[in-house]
Amino acid sequence: MQPEPSAVLRHRTVEAPAGRLHLVEQGTGPLVLLVHGFPESWYSWRRQLPALAAAGYRAAAIDVRGYGRSSKPAKTDAYRMLDLVEDNVAVVHALGEENAVVVGHDWGSNIAAASALLHPGVFRAVALLSVPYAPPGGPRPTDVFGGIGGPGEEFYVSYFQEPGRAEREIEPDVRGWLAGFYAALSADTMLARGEPDPHFVARGGRLRDRFPAGVLPGWLTEDDLDVYAGEFERTGLTGALNRYRNMDRDWEDLAPYRGAPIRQPSLFAGGTLDASTTWLSDAIDAFPATLPGLTASHLVEGCGHWIQQERPEEVNRLLTGWLDTVTD
Repeated sequence: MQPEPSAVLRHRTVEAPAGRLHLVEQGTGPLVLLVHGFPESWYSWRRQLPALAAAGYRAAAIDVRGYGRSSKPAKTDAYRMLDLVEDNVAVVHALGEENAVVVGHDWGSNIAAASALLHPGVFRAVALLSVPYAPPGGPRPTDVFGGIGGPGEEFYVSYFQEPGRAEREIEPDVRGWLAGFYAALSADTMLARGEPDPHFVARGGRLRDRFPAGVLPGWLTEDDLDVYAGEFERTGLTGALNRYRNMDRDWEDLAPYRGAPIRQPSLFAGGTLDASTTWLSDAIDAFPATLPGLTASHLVEGCGHWIQQERPEEVNRLLTGWLDTVTD
């Protein structure tokens, strides 16, 4: 007896501006496109795919260009936001659909938001996890990030700007670096308040110098870590890090959308222990103006950055309940 389609994970590649994009889909019904962040892959949605399929949706989790089995263009500027948005549009059409709901986490949240902003006819609703929507505009990003941090410290986004610099830190020990990075931003393993902040690099030091050592967060098994590490050991980190190296280009590209709201139905969920929600609290406060179609905004108590992996059952409940209101 063949298993039901909703019970099967289906790997496939589709043509896209990136060259090819790998995705994993499960279920049948209205399309829900899942977009991961840094440093992850489609696998970060492993607990959402079956839940969305069981709820009557066709869930498709992509490897963003530069990650996993998707194409990895050589040029740094091939990772600008406009290109990633067009990849998402191409996936929807390659899957035989005219529109989809898009859900993103971390950088995927920014990509999902930009997709909804630039193509409201294709992305009819948007859910943002961990990173809230802030409309394009404001000062040049590298100027802002360059001014963050105390004496003798450098913000991680600035540290990632120079091609090759972060790669030299990470790639000799991908598995160990990922374990530390995931632990640093997880509720159950993050360092105590008052400890040196892992979002900053001491001058002449490494980002990992401030990571917790020798511990994995509860959501991450050794096998899960093997999956993530195996992909980055194969591909390297440059494609993933190039997302950070295009922030000024994005600022220029999206200047025509300065201050623009996203009007489609939307959802936000973030952890109370996630720096993305605390540092960007003003963006959350501005949701009535920036996300006028917002259905609900949830701050999950005691949750860190990796929200759909730290709290999969709660996130699945929030997503499926919201999807039922926007896909009737």
